[in-house]
Amino acid sequence: MPPVITYDPRKHVGVHPERVSHVSSTNFPGHFPNEDHSWDLERFRKGLTVKIERLSNRTIEFDLVGVDASIANAFRRILIAEVPTICVERVYVWDNTSVVVDEVLAQRIGLVPLNVDPAFMDMKQGPNDQATDRNTLVFRLQVACERRKNAPKDATDPNKLYINHEVLSSHLKWVPQGEQEVVMADNPPAPTNLNIVLTKLRPGQEIDMELHAVKGVGKDHAKFCPVATASYRLLPLVILNPEKPVPPELADKFQKCFSPGVIRVDPRTKAVNVDAKNTRNETMSREVYRHPEFEGCVQLARVRDHFLFNIESEGFYPPQRLLPEAIAVMRAKIATIKRAAETLLNNGDGLGDVEMAGA
Repeated sequence: MPPVITYDPRKHVGVHPERVSHVSSTNFPGHFPNEDHSWDLERFRKGLTVKIERLSNRTIEFDLVGVDASIANAFRRILIAEVPTICVERVYVWDNTSVVVDEVLAQRIGLVPLNVDPAFMDMKQGPNDQATDRNTLVFRLQVACERRKNAPKDATDPNKLYINHEVLSSHLKWVPQGEQEVVMADNPPAPTNLNIVLTKLRPGQEIDMELHAVKGVGKDHAKFCPVATASYRLLPLVILNPEKPVPPELADKFQKCFSPGVIRVDPRTKAVNVDAKNTRNETMSREVYRHPEFEGCVQLARVRDHFLFNIESEGFYPPQRLLPEAIAVMRAKIATIKRAAETLLNNGDGLGDVEMAGA
């Protein structure tokens, strides 16, 4: 027999027909009389769980259990805004006779994700810093469109009529500077997707540009964001009331009020139960609350400290590396705050030397 789940305001967020309840966490000292809820490292370790549910080349779904919403949201925001990547920042146009103006084409090129490990590069401290082989990558974009000499006279397909009629991200060619050819020999810099269309050309049109890529973060510009999506939701719960079971003649209708696979109906007895493994797929549409015949049969809720993360990588990082990178950024921020606090305890000696991370 599966364990009987009951609604607990201390652990669950109540989902009602027109509102939610018990949203805020209450497990802190002083909220409940005669109960010690002071933070304990060992208890936190036992309750913390990270479990990967699905992993592909670009996406990852994992469960983060045992943390407060503020921590989960901090990871989400760091993933979007503060994990560094490499993107084209400066575009030097020598020739552009395409129909796309220089500024728009430069913007499109800047949004092309590159497969460069940010650990290999330093971040410029200002826009006017000198470009070096430690903080800048150089690419060249040289494409000219020509008419195919042996193209069929009745052809209308541009692929048969022209050479280089599309300027693709694969046309970006890395030009090594200094020691870059040795340091990056195992993984030469290039776009992660070689088939991104930047613009289209016709015979007589050409593009000649020099591109400088630098290290940056998403809060400076969206092109530096390492993820296409980074979101989470709380684990759904469907709690059946054993004192008021669903009538057998309404079991199929009850099942249709939820996402497929969430509710199981016994084909013989028409008894209703919840599939715990598929509950995570429930959309919480609250459709069941629209039918008065099911009133009191079920309570919808979410687990307050169980976060279902969905992250889609868009750049160098494999999806399983993104959370550790966000954790590293958070640890650096905490270390900075710790140094500042210790400095204040020492009567402010050396406070001017403490620089906030990401400032």
